[in-house]
This record gives sequence, structure tokens and C-alpha cells, in this order.
Amino acid sequence: MYKDYALLFKALSDENRLKILELLVKGETCGCTLIDKLTITQPTLSYHLKILTDVGLTKAHKDGVWNKHTVDKKKIDDLIQFLSDLKNMEEVCNT
Repeated sequence: MYKDYALLFKALSDENRLKILELLVKGETCGCTLIDKLTITQPTLSYHLKILTDVGLTKAHKDGVWNKHTVDKKKIDDLIQFLSDLKNMEEVCNT
């Protein structure tokens, strides 16, 4: 469980990936639309999209010749719930 969350946080630790998520949360789109709004190259965009997809933050599917990308909002909800649970844990003192 913690390993999965660590991988999610690692994926979120890059400014470009956060920008990509911000763009994708607005709706499904292809890389060609994303690249026009970012100051990175196409290979770098592909690299970041692969990382986001590998950890489950985004999903991709083929639509003709285009790969369409979208945010998996359930994964974001899971992450929010994890942080909320962490914040609300009872303090335990073993002294």
C-alpha cells in the first residue's frame, strides 16, 4: 500500500507532470494539444505521460491515429482519502 502511494507522490514531484495533470483534468485530449501548451519537447511529453499512466494517474486509449489521455479522477480521490486519513490519525505516544 505505502509503496503505491510513494510511487504516486514521486510521479507528482515533477513540475511538468503537475502541469500535464492540470491540463488533463479539464478533459480528455491528445498529446498534440498538450504540447502546444507546454514548454517541453514531444519526447519529453511522452516520457512524462508514460510515468503518469504507469502509476495510474492518467489513462490513455487509441482513437484512430491519436492517443487520447485523461486523468483517472478515482486515483486522485484515493490519494486525497489517503492524505485525509493520515491527517486525521490519532496521536499515539509510546513514551
